[in-house]
Amino acid sequence: METINLGIGDDLPPVDWSTIVERIADGSPPAPDAHNARTTWLTTLNDDGSPHVTAVGALWLDGTFWFQTGAGTKKHHNVERDQRCSIAVSVRDADVVVDGHASRVTDPADVARAAKGWADGGWPAEPDTSGTGITAPFNAPAQGPPPWHVYRIEPRSATVVLGVEPGGLTRFKF
Repeated sequence: METINLGIGDDLPPVDWSTIVERIADGSPPAPDAHNARTTWLTTLNDDGSPHVTAVGALWLDGTFWFQTGAGTKKHHNVERDQRCSIAVSVRDADVVVDGHASRVTDPADVARAAKGWADGGWPAEPDTSGTGITAPFNAPAQGPPPWHVYRIEPRSATVVLGVEPGGLTRFKF
């Protein structure tokens, strides 16, 4: 097995795969108050049509998901070329997948509202000097330097799997 440390540029050690395999096999969920208890996963399409899946600090605003990314990232390249994407999240008692199209948000008022949403959630984002991107004292490794672009996902459909009695599986088309 080849190991590629994607965090080396940030002086992070590689992850121990055997530890992860043990946690998957044990069915270890995150603790309810863990930083990854509500990780959202964004799927975009690579140039060859294959999926690219990455964790994002998504924001729920105006009835849909918003995310931010640096101009040099793969997800930025992918959504600029092909807007189709999906975002997945587990919430209390349900798993949710929203399919839609991502579009860059450049209206200063909308960027400011998104920045405020992230700041209210604990990440001190604010609009950059142009008003069309955001900045903060820190971001996830590999996002590149600020400003970061803001995207809104226009939902086309959603699939929800209810994980408690009576259970349920439902698709919603918008």
